[in-house]
Amino acid sequence: MSLWVVVPAAGTGTRFGGEQAKQYSPLAGRRVIEHTLERLLSLDCEALVVTVQPTDRDWPRLEISRHPKVETAAGGSARAKSVLKALEYLGDKADEQDWVLVHDVVRPCIMPADLRMLCQALAGDSVGGLLATPVVATLKRVAEVKGVDAVVGRVVDSPSRDGLWQAATPQMFRYGLLRSALAEGIAAGRVITDEASALEQLGYQPLLVRGRPDNIKITFPEDLPLAAAILEAQASAGLERAG
Repeated sequence: MSLWVVVPAAGTGTRFGGEQAKQYSPLAGRRVIEHTLERLLSLDCEALVVTVQPTDRDWPRLEISRHPKVETAAGGSARAKSVLKALEYLGDKADEQDWVLVHDVVRPCIMPADLRMLCQALAGDSVGGLLATPVVATLKRVAEVKGVDAVVGRVVDSPSRDGLWQAATPQMFRYGLLRSALAEGIAAGRVITDEASALEQLGYQPLLVRGRPDNIKITFPEDLPLAAAILEAQASAGLERAG
């Protein structure tokens, strides 16, 4: 069985603001996407497929886009559609039981050790699973209040966080199963928040593997300094190439 890596990078990052997609934001002397792909390439994969918009002018300018193992496919209008397009791109290469590892392009702090741990933990599973971290903050359910600046609403209650985990990436599943789950979910108009949710909607129960909390997702501009600090700390500890 082979391992294929998919990185959906066709998003425009509307919540991030600015004219440039957040995956091309400068981070610790490079671009966010370069950090992410460099770490993913530490895996022994057949190929790493990056999905981008056809109008993306930044991607071809990066040296890593010409890496021997990096391939480019057209992305879709949403994450699930981009991942499905990547799987369709691999249609004449991947076998049904091959593994596909999907990772957010804006999670540049993923540790190589966590990548290998996930692959080892799922090696014998028939479905697959994902990295996640336990929910540690107190949760609040809110009744929305409209028309008041900065006020979200009034607290209704504080639901228990017992058994709740925050999903992250990578998420890794069998090629055939993931492709059919995404295709069926998209065709049915279901809300697919991540790859695991597409399988859950069909009754599958992905395995959950505990990951590091520093595998943060860059969503807002203020996340960039935090990511830079994490990368610096990882480098100082010699962890960025460990595993």
